[in-house]
Amino acid sequence: MNKRILVVDDEKDIRRVVQISLEKFAGWQTIMAESGQEGLLKAKSETLDAILLDVSMPDMDGFQFFEQLQADANTRSIPVVLLTAKVLPSDRQRFAQMAVAGVISKPFDPMTFWKQLAETLRW
Repeated sequence: MNKRILVVDDEKDIRRVVQISLEKFAGWQTIMAESGQEGLLKAKSETLDAILLDVSMPDMDGFQFFEQLQADANTRSIPVVLLTAKVLPSDRQRFAQMAVAGVISKPFDPMTFWKQLAETLRW
């Protein structure tokens, strides 16, 4: 089951840990983006099975990224899983209103992260 996942996160260490978890343990291919703008370009040019999206990023946050993704007929059907340290009730309410596949909280266990993502996406 070779999946292609776009990881959009401004933190290099998080991208690296996610990449190792998804590639080494699940055998999936990861495409990295360190900003929302770069992520949108890759979402439009790559064939993706899912997007793992950090909520808190400079310039374009995860909410703005998601809105732009939804506005494009070519990218709106890609499942998005939010990766966030924000777990306030108001944030959970906002996440619930979005048409995302799920939310994974930071910090996470790199050894089981791929399983958590697979469960979230029902793979």
